[in-house]
Amino acid sequence: MFVIAVFTILLALAFTFTNGFQDASSIAATFIASRSASPRAGIILVAGMSLLGAVFGGSAVAFTMVGLISIQPGAGELAVLFVALVTATAWNIITWKFGLPASSTHSLIGGLVGGSIAAAGISSVAWGFSELTGPEPELVGFMKILVFFVLSAIIGFAGSFGLHKATDLFMRNAERRQNRNIAILNWCTASLMAFFNGANDPQKQMGMIAMVLVAAGFAATPEVPLWTRCACAVLMALGTISGGWRIMNTLGRRIFRIEPIHSFDSQFFSASSIALSTAAGAPVSSTHVITMSVLGVGAAENPRKVQWRVGREIIIAMVITIPVTMLIAGLLFLLVSPLIGV
Repeated sequence: MFVIAVFTILLALAFTFTNGFQDASSIAATFIASRSASPRAGIILVAGMSLLGAVFGGSAVAFTMVGLISIQPGAGELAVLFVALVTATAWNIITWKFGLPASSTHSLIGGLVGGSIAAAGISSVAWGFSELTGPEPELVGFMKILVFFVLSAIIGFAGSFGLHKATDLFMRNAERRQNRNIAILNWCTASLMAFFNGANDPQKQMGMIAMVLVAAGFAATPEVPLWTRCACAVLMALGTISGGWRIMNTLGRRIFRIEPIHSFDSQFFSASSIALSTAAGAPVSSTHVITMSVLGVGAAENPRKVQWRVGREIIIAMVITIPVTMLIAGLLFLLVSPLIGV
């Protein structure tokens, strides 16, 4: 169990690194594509603010992850956590290879749910259906994740659409040189978005590590140690700096041509949506929120200039991520469990 626990923690840290170039790099896409910042300066800003968000962003999202499954601590739970991380890491690398901004968050959730079902049945997952339909409705477990998945996407698209319509009307007679002022505002919105992304994204891995420590008997209760928080923050920042250029190209250039005002409008509502989800303790996909906000701004600007085919591919990746990773993780658990005597 000690060896499995160490390997699972190392894999969680490796996943945090891939999460950096998958999710966090999406944050820099519109910021850089709008020429509000150079690629080097933009990436450094996003990496630095993501690091601060991970350190000071609390633990509400981590505890939502901890409460998602219920399996007796021991080798079985460690195996579930291991296959969930293998599945999510592989999904990150595959989608990055094809330049698709798929969700690290939902690949990890799908892996965790799929592995848990294979190990202990459907009842091992906190679906949250009964709590939501009870006499005192409460949003918890998988339902909480699902609701905020839909809600954050709607806020990203509708909010950005409405804001861009408003700014387009307000600035209809503005001179071209106003782009300089908007670019300065983009530094502020990009900083906020990166901070809230850092406060949300690495907490999933922190929660996974907390579960590993309990399952292996290293801790009595699931807590996020300081070393875990710091390690995830640093690896998230390093992942942001070292990769993600394919995904930035997809979001920043392939959907439609982004100007500084487009970047501001999309970043403002992306940051708002991620901040709301983080405060509620809901693990959401920053990539999906940003993608929907870019589509919202493009639709408000001129629907005919939006490459809807690219948007459709991204939305398909969003929808299939959880079910596909559930299936992969479930099959992987069935293959791995006999090897470790579970």
